[in-house]
Amino acid sequence: MHKVDLPLENKEAAALEARREREKQRLSRIFNARHRTMGVDVEALRSQVEERKLREETEKRRDETYGENAERVLCDQVAQMLEEEECQRVRRLHQAVQEFREQQQPPSTRREWDLYNPEGLRQDHPARVSDYDPHCGPASLQRFAGEDLALPTRHQLQQEQQCHSLEEQRAEWQRAMADSKYAGLTCSLAQGGCQGKAPRLGLSARSPLSPQEAEAAEQHRLAHQQEQDDNQAEIHNHLTGPLLTEDPAVADSPLGPHRILTDRWKGMSPKQVEAMWKAQEEQRQENQRLREAERQREAEWEAQRQLAARAAMVLEEEQRRARLQLRKGLDAYNQQLAQEQRAQQQYLQRELYTNPPSAAYHLQFNTSSR
Repeated sequence: MHKVDLPLENKEAAALEARREREKQRLSRIFNARHRTMGVDVEALRSQVEERKLREETEKRRDETYGENAERVLCDQVAQMLEEEECQRVRRLHQAVQEFREQQQPPSTRREWDLYNPEGLRQDHPARVSDYDPHCGPASLQRFAGEDLALPTRHQLQQEQQCHSLEEQRAEWQRAMADSKYAGLTCSLAQGGCQGKAPRLGLSARSPLSPQEAEAAEQHRLAHQQEQDDNQAEIHNHLTGPLLTEDPAVADSPLGPHRILTDRWKGMSPKQVEAMWKAQEEQRQENQRLREAERQREAEWEAQRQLAARAAMVLEEEQRRARLQLRKGLDAYNQQLAQEQRAQQQYLQRELYTNPPSAAYHLQFNTSSR
């Protein structure tokens, strides 16, 4: 029988049944997660499979090479243990050396101990005791030209020697005057004759002096007189010289007016002392002026700091008020938004969404493959 000879109802029924079968198979493929192929990332699955195979091969090779590297690892461990033992031995040796140094070589036995001894200043002796200290050698640089520690003692000895010398000069001058008076008396007796007086003096008669003897006596008298004049001039020079008068001009150095000769300096003059006191007074007044200016400047800075602190407090108070006002505005705005949201929710629930969906509405979904 030809197809065209079939009834129309049978063909339509067969077509409908075929569509239903295809739809059922489609639904089974879509809703069955095990056999569903639509929406699957085949490339991702393939890459995962390859990664798993690669990981398995890597683990297998690692297991195979573990046996070969076991001996190497053991050697490394032994070498590490030996190195640790060597380090401990070196550490013990260093500790023993340090203990020996602390016990047998304390800092006080070192040559440089006097440089950093904390008690060095208390135990140290002065640089020199006197001008003839045996500790002060040529290279000690402890005695310089013009320095003299025995100056007071030497001055006292010089004064005593000068007094003794003056006493000797005075006694010698008195003896010389007595000798000159005796010589003059002898000459007068020789010229005037002394034959009549010879019996009274109990002396024998003598002849008058010769011209040579008179000239010798006159020369002796002149020499004695010259010596007395020289002694008087020397005494006058000593009394009026710079040693006893302590003239400060003898200490002036030829190198300049600002330098002095320390071995001849007699101290500061009254004018120099007055100038020094005047300079010190000026320095004191200048320092007082500077301190006053510093106090005034500190007071100004303190006033500026107080003003800045007061301005900061005012600014902080204004910022606090501004933040409070802003917070109040935000709170009011948030309350307004909340009221609007509540009104909108009430509108949606009471007026717009008055027909809620039932369970039958949700069951109509996912029932077809199209």
